[in-house]
Amino acid sequence: MPPRTDPRESLGYQVVDISRLFGRVFDRRVAHLDLTRAQWRTLKRLACTEGATQVELADQLDMEPIAVGRVIDRLQKAGFVERRADPNDRRVWRLYLLPQSEQVTGPVEEVAHALRKEATAGISAADLATALAVLDRVRENLLQLDREGRGEPSPKS
Repeated sequence: MPPRTDPRESLGYQVVDISRLFGRVFDRRVAHLDLTRAQWRTLKRLACTEGATQVELADQLDMEPIAVGRVIDRLQKAGFVERRADPNDRRVWRLYLLPQSEQVTGPVEEVAHALRKEATAGISAADLATALAVLDRVRENLLQLDREGRGEPSPKS
């Protein structure tokens, strides 16, 4: 079989492999904080969308609501997150960060920043900007395909 020369054939593999390696190094560097990657991702996303419901957060994290519920349970037990009743719907609980979460978010952000810097060492700012622009376009294309697959209208419509 002749070698494949179209770089599109390896894009998905590269993205997955980079993500896996990023995660492995990241996990090793934050192990002393006793925080899992799922917990960190949840805290990070919640910092951007405080007041979200568990279902909304699950959708943003691409996780099942029950799995996010278990993560939230552990974060709540650690004193990082609290559930508050929705004032308009007593069946709904809204999620909020507690001040104690800053004990881990600051140090984890420092690890993440250093890792990003090390992972992009030797790459010019222009090359990195181009790579990110290309990946952003791939992401937008995939989001559109996902919307179409679910029968949702295009945001441009």
